[in-house]
Amino acid sequence: MLARTVKQRLFGTSGIRGIFNVDLTPKLVLQVGLALATYTNAGEIVIGHDTRVSSPLLEHSVMSGLLAGGSSVHKLGLIPTPVLAFLTRELKADAGVMITASHNAPEYNGIKVFNRDSTAYGKEEQKEIEKIVSKKFLNRAAWRAIKTHTSSDETHRYLEAVCKVVELERRWRVVLDPGCGATCHVAPALFRMLGCKVTAVNSQPDGFFPGRSPAPEPAALQSLCEVVKQLHVDIGIAYDGDGDRMVLIDEKGVLAPLDQTLATYASYLVKKHKGGVVVTTVEASMCLEKMIEPLHGKVVRTKVGDVEVATATRRHKAIFGGEPCGAWIHPQHHWCPDGILSSALLLKALEDENRKLSSLISEVPLYSILREKLPCPNSSKSGVIKDLEKKLPTVYPEREEQSTIDGIRLTVKNGWILVRPSGTEPLIRVTVEAKSAKEAEKIMEKGLKQVKKSVGETIN
Repeated sequence: MLARTVKQRLFGTSGIRGIFNVDLTPKLVLQVGLALATYTNAGEIVIGHDTRVSSPLLEHSVMSGLLAGGSSVHKLGLIPTPVLAFLTRELKADAGVMITASHNAPEYNGIKVFNRDSTAYGKEEQKEIEKIVSKKFLNRAAWRAIKTHTSSDETHRYLEAVCKVVELERRWRVVLDPGCGATCHVAPALFRMLGCKVTAVNSQPDGFFPGRSPAPEPAALQSLCEVVKQLHVDIGIAYDGDGDRMVLIDEKGVLAPLDQTLATYASYLVKKHKGGVVVTTVEASMCLEKMIEPLHGKVVRTKVGDVEVATATRRHKAIFGGEPCGAWIHPQHHWCPDGILSSALLLKALEDENRKLSSLISEVPLYSILREKLPCPNSSKSGVIKDLEKKLPTVYPEREEQSTIDGIRLTVKNGWILVRPSGTEPLIRVTVEAKSAKEAEKIMEKGLKQVKKSVGETIN
C-alpha cells in the first residue's frame, strides 16, 4: 500500500481517500498521523469524524500516530467537516483532521487535513506529508514527552457564529435530510435556532447509510422530493455524508438544478456587492457567465476540488467560490465548503429577494448537461489524459477554445466537453454541456468514443 501511494500520491482533489482496509489501512492512517505530528513540530491537533462504520477505528489510528509524534490531541467527536474546519481556527489548533470519505460509498473512508486558518491542506502541505511518509522522516517522541488527549463537544461555537451572521425574519418550513451522515445533529439544531419549523428525515447517525446514499444525487432524493411536496413546506435541503455539500428541493418538490442553484446565489451576491469575482471550476455550467457578467461581475474558473476553489478564491479576492456539486465557500466566514452555512445563507437570500426558490432559479438559463464516467485505474489516469490531449482535439476540428487547467476542456459551437480524472475514485469523468439536448448528445457521442479508445489503449 505504501509503495502504491508514494508512486501515485496520497492526496486527491479532496484529501486522502480509499476503500477501508484495502486502500486505506489503519497502518497507513497511523503513519499519516505521525507525519502530521512531524510536520507541525508536535503541534496541537483537533480531530473529528463522520458516521462511517470505520471512522472511530481510523480516528484511533491517526490519534495514535499523532500522540506517538508528540502532538496533543483534542477529539471533537462526530462532527461535519465544515464545523471541524471552523473549530480548527476557533480553538487555535495547529491543524485539524477530519476522518471522512464525504459523499463516497460506505466502504470508503478518508482523511482531510486543515490549517489553523480553516483552509484545507494545499499542494505544498500535501507534498510535505507525502514526503515524510514515503521517506519515513518520522519524529517519534520519547516516552516522557507523550501528551494526553482530551475530548469535548464544541459545536455550540459554530452554531452561535452562524446565528450571528444569519438572521431570518420568516418562520421557514424546512425539511432536512442529513442522509444519516455527520450533519444529523448540527443541521436540525441550527435551523431550529434560526426560528424555522424543521422536519428531519434520515437524521439518525448510521454508517451503513440505510436511508439513502451519502451522495445527495437525484435518484437518492426522490423520497425527499415527495416529503416536501406532501408536507407543503418552503424548501427541502439534503447534505452529503460529511456536510460540505448541500442540494435543494424547491417548494414544489422539484430538485433544484445544481448549476442553476450555484448561478442563482452567485448572481445574488454579485448584485449585492455591485460586482466582484466569483470562482468556480472548469466543470461548471456556462450559465454562470450568462448571469454574472451582465451584473459587472467576473467568473474565474479553476481545477475541480474544494482546495483549488478555496485557493483561487483567496488569490483573486473573490466574494464567493463554489462547485456545481453544492460545495460553496464563503470567504467572509471561513475557507471550507460548508453545506450547512450555505443552506442558511440561501434562505436569507430568498428572504431578501422575497422570492420562492423555483421562481428565482427559473431566471437562470438551463442548458443540457450530460455526464459519463469510465472505470480507469489510478495508475493509468495520467497516461489517458496525455493521450487525449493529443487526440481529442482532432475529434472536434471546429473547436473554439482549448484548456488543460484540469484534464482537457474543449469549447465548441454552442457547448463544451470536459474530460478529467476523478480525484477521489478510479474513474475518468466526461462532462458535456450544450444549448440543446440534441447538440449535447452529439458532442458526447463523439467524445466518449475517443475517451473509451484512449482508456483501452492505455490500460492494455
